[in-house]
Amino acid sequence: MYVGRIMHTHLVTVPPDTTITKARNIIAEKQIHHLLVVNESDELLGIISDRDLKQSWASPATTLSVHELNYLLNQLTADMIMVKKIITISPNTTIERAANIMQENRISALPVMEEDKLVGIITTNDVMEVLLQAIGISEDSTRFSVLVEDRIGVVAEVSRLLQEHQINIRSLVTLPEKKHPGIYQLVMRVAAKDGEKAVSVLSGGGFNVLSEYVQDFAPYLPKA
Repeated sequence: MYVGRIMHTHLVTVPPDTTITKARNIIAEKQIHHLLVVNESDELLGIISDRDLKQSWASPATTLSVHELNYLLNQLTADMIMVKKIITISPNTTIERAANIMQENRISALPVMEEDKLVGIITTNDVMEVLLQAIGISEDSTRFSVLVEDRIGVVAEVSRLLQEHQINIRSLVTLPEKKHPGIYQLVMRVAAKDGEKAVSVLSGGGFNVLSEYVQDFAPYLPKA
């Protein structure tokens, strides 16, 4: 899936001279976590997070009067606290690539640009939602893992066994086992009514299946 399919296109933007008081009110009113700062030509200048605003806000322990505090806050503007070194992506960026960029740079949002035009924004919440959809999490499904060697045809073998017993795979995600090179977990979901049957079928077919947490994988590793 690509960023363009899930990005937010109804953007909340502010000019650089917006006071942080107003910016804070906008974030609270719109129930968002980021504001995009643009100039009169809608060119992206920076980004402000709710964290940036909290860090710029005066401590309640200050000795300033309310009047003095409000005066100072109204002198602070968006361009004074915004992040100017912005990492952006295109709508053609894959979701996993966007997630990797956010993780590596420890950021929670990425503006989306297309031919130098701001067209959207994607956040860690959006990425998490896609992940949950991809793994098919739901109350009417059962999750289990199949430990397999990294070899050609293993996914086809697992799928064929389930197909032969009329069990539909709702989702399948492959995860490498870092402590055991060459071994992967096939994290699968099937309908809840087929859960026990699927585990039995795969176990009977010679695969090691885990339907609960185990601390040591060693006894469950596929035999060479």
